[in-house]
Amino acid sequence: MKFDSNHIPIRQWAEDDRPREKLLLKGKHSLSNAELIAILIGSGNKEDSALDLAKKILQRTSNNLVELSKLLVSDLKKINGIGQVKSLIIIAALELGKRSRESESLLREKITSSKDVFEIMQSKLSGSRYEAFWILLLDRANKIISTVQVSEGGISGTVADPKKIYKIALDHHASSLILCHNHPSGNVQPSEADTRLTNKLQQAGNFLDMPVLDHIIIGEGNYFSFADNNKI
Repeated sequence: MKFDSNHIPIRQWAEDDRPREKLLLKGKHSLSNAELIAILIGSGNKEDSALDLAKKILQRTSNNLVELSKLLVSDLKKINGIGQVKSLIIIAALELGKRSRESESLLREKITSSKDVFEIMQSKLSGSRYEAFWILLLDRANKIISTVQVSEGGISGTVADPKKIYKIALDHHASSLILCHNHPSGNVQPSEADTRLTNKLQQAGNFLDMPVLDHIIIGEGNYFSFADNNKI
């Protein structure tokens, strides 16, 4: 009789093929995304091994980890064999990954280009289902004092209050600031409202001697810079 390896319990696999043992023997880079998720969820059910379940999870998002990070507990629980605990473990692991990338980016601290802002902010914004508005507060050397979320809105828009933004900037003794928000649709072209707000904040910043250096709009893996496009 020929056995289907996909339905043999992981504990019966050759040691080199078990995700945990493979991690120990060959290192983390040798594992596929499905194998890493299988380690997180730990066990399968009567129908599927942990690896089978991991593959089903990835299939829901076409093997896209950014899309996977957007799933809620309720989304993951729709997969037979994935309950609340396994869902929370997956969500927590993905969030740790995002925060790790963010911390790595912040080590560079000094902003020298729009790409620096994108690398710092994409982990906060690129996986979000909702539009959110952030500001980066800089000192005179263009080093980051703080990144602050100003507001969060719906799928198609958010409200950023100039008075609130400049109060935060003044409280942090910032010398300049960079505006940043996301477009969940993935289209990073600025809307008329984006342009009006940028101009309004730029005028206020010039009056307060606290210039707006750029406004970055982040989509899925790409961005638009007002400064790079001579719009600021």
